Amino acid sequence: MDGYGIDSLPGFPRAVTLCEVGPRDGLQNEAGLVPVQVKVELVERLVDAGHTVVETTSMVHPAWVPQLADAEEVLRRIDRRPGVRYPVLVPNLRGLERALDLGVTDVAVFGSATESFARANLNRGVDESLEMFAPVVARAREAGLRVRGYLSMCWGDPWEGAVPIPRVVSVATRLLGLGCTELALGDTIGVATPGRVVALIGALRAAGVALDRIAVHFHDTYGQGLANCLAALQRGVTTVDAAAGGLGGCPYARSATGNLATEDLLWQLDGLGVHTGVDLAKLVETSVWLAGELGRPSPSRTVRALSGA
Repeated sequence: MDGYGIDSLPGFPRAVTLCEVGPRDGLQNEAGLVPVQVKVELVERLVDAGHTVVETTSMVHPAWVPQLADAEEVLRRIDRRPGVRYPVLVPNLRGLERALDLGVTDVAVFGSATESFARANLNRGVDESLEMFAPVVARAREAGLRVRGYLSMCWGDPWEGAVPIPRVVSVATRLLGLGCTELALGDTIGVATPGRVVALIGALRAAGVALDRIAVHFHDTYGQGLANCLAALQRGVTTVDAAAGGLGGCPYARSATGNLATEDLLWQLDGLGVHTGVDLAKLVETSVWLAGELGRPSPSRTVRALSGA
């Protein structure tokens, strides 16, 4: 941002935590298998750039997500640094026990606000999914872990269309009621717009959900990711998910394009004077390197602008 100035706007937080989801949510949608050494280097580069929360991998069965079949090797090889959190997605108790054996301190479960996506992604309905998560969350909390509860399809579903806010609030509060320490609201197919983001956050607050337990996770299918982030931040949310270079999508929702690019979000937050602790130049360098490893240019506009790509 050097030379372009910083101007804050009223209503924004002074600091925001960026949850970097590229290594897990980003790479899980790659057509080919990414080598372990590339995944390890990506995580370490992201931490070098200043990230303090890097979602690293998933303990999902390799038959479902073969791109992350090397989860245990990745976790053994990364240099886990003090003060940095390395969350891991766990689908069930078996996955949680594998994570515990590897010294993981942060885990996540992945639920759905809609029946259609729950059955497509988890092969069970919403109620059955929550029943499956209950012992996982309880065991994780007993072990002293932080547990993020992802809630996908919060604004729209490719089979069901617009998702009613009361339904989202109902599933969200039940997920938190299991003991999750954080709720990540997912716009899995990227159909949210700022007014709908504000409406859902307001409904959750009215239901007693504290703002410091809410995170947002936007996909940029319709180019609304940055606007939706701004709307959430203006309502007091301070944790935002993004993926380096705009990696990602969802293997069970084919209309989903990439996650909001961390660099695009960081350019905006830096310009607003919102502190993240992440160095944009180092992050751009990382995404240029990763684009080379993946064999295609980054879709991030900021990466292209700053790298001359």
